[in-house]
Amino acid sequence: MKKAFFLLAVLLLSTHLLKAQFDDKFYFPNKTWKALDSSMQVEEVNLPVDTVTLNALFFKPVGQPKATVLFCHGAGGNVTFYQYMVKPLVEHGYQVFMIDFRGYGKSSGKPTHLNIACDGQVVFDYLLGRPDVKGTKMLLFGASIGTQVATRLARDNGDKIQALVLDGAISSFTDLAAAYAPAEQQAMIKQYLTSPYAAKTDIPFVKLPVLIVHSKEDKEVPFALAEAVYNAAIGKKELYIYSGTHLAAMKENAGEYVNKIDRLIY
Repeated sequence: MKKAFFLLAVLLLSTHLLKAQFDDKFYFPNKTWKALDSSMQVEEVNLPVDTVTLNALFFKPVGQPKATVLFCHGAGGNVTFYQYMVKPLVEHGYQVFMIDFRGYGKSSGKPTHLNIACDGQVVFDYLLGRPDVKGTKMLLFGASIGTQVATRLARDNGDKIQALVLDGAISSFTDLAAAYAPAEQQAMIKQYLTSPYAAKTDIPFVKLPVLIVHSKEDKEVPFALAEAVYNAAIGKKELYIYSGTHLAAMKENAGEYVNKIDRLIY
């Protein structure tokens, strides 16, 4: 990821470009399908959206679910790479719907900031219409770059969800790119690279309990970006700081992590 943002900085520095999003510098889809964890019950779902088909995995707990989680993955891999993050949730009674956005895993198409945000709303609406979701509490869970989509969905659907979890939170696409660039190029990136939506500007409109999870040792997403989102949040909020690498909190202390999520809805 660092190499990608350095190349982006060089591109911006060496050309006189109008404002642009540079979507292809943020998404790294992987088609490699890892084995599914056989200890979890799972349903595979295919959703047609305009010209593409989105693939998803719906993990079910034993017995009645205590809540439904819509999980938005990070910039790399696909949903099978993030099973370790949702397994503890499933084991503690949550049903978790993991969507692969365009280009990831078995989903067709090519990801951009805008189509992923639109797809997120389509998926959210689909979930609300499922008989096995109706009547359950709803949580949005964003991982890394997925925190952008999750926060936008929380802003637009606040009356339909109970809580928001942001792990490895990014304040904006622009801030993330600037964080990887040499100091002398950061101003240019902030001037020319646009963010069509951003967690730090969406979160003030979210009046729901928010859990932000990050490590000060994170080498992928600087802690300051998550801190900016936390500081901008206006409702009930918690900043859970753990020791470890990017998106490793569920590996380091799953019990404490899930307990914090439980407290968001009870």
